[in-house]
Amino acid sequence: MLSPWHWSRPCTVLVNDMRLRIDAADACTYPDVLVLCGEPSFHDNRKDVLTNATLLIEVLSPSTEGYDRGGKFAVYRGLPELAQYVLIAQDRFSVDVFTRQPDGRWLLEAHTDPNASLPLRTVDSALTLSDIYDKVRFDSAEADR
Repeated sequence: MLSPWHWSRPCTVLVNDMRLRIDAADACTYPDVLVLCGEPSFHDNRKDVLTNATLLIEVLSPSTEGYDRGGKFAVYRGLPELAQYVLIAQDRFSVDVFTRQPDGRWLLEAHTDPNASLPLRTVDSALTLSDIYDKVRFDSAEADR
């Protein structure tokens, strides 16, 4: 069931078709992008419900942004292996990267410069905002916000 796109380290990228179970919150979600580094752990031996993730990415919409930043992030923090959580705005150049620190706190790095390099340290990689937003055209009123 895992359809891998491998990074330089032993990671697999899954795009919005893999269900993620967070036992600590008794919840399941479908992240927009899930990156798993290492061996997959499945819920109840089902090959379509993972219980571990290294990096999660959500694309924000006006109707989900509040939940993705608040309640969903609170649920995701219950994943012991989760090291980074990335939120990508769809209406402006804006990407927030939350990285778990060794003491358990989460550090926010907010990026709005199209030329900014976005560090994805958990997968030994980086992207620029211009790569993420390639071919995206914003409504000028929304982009000015």
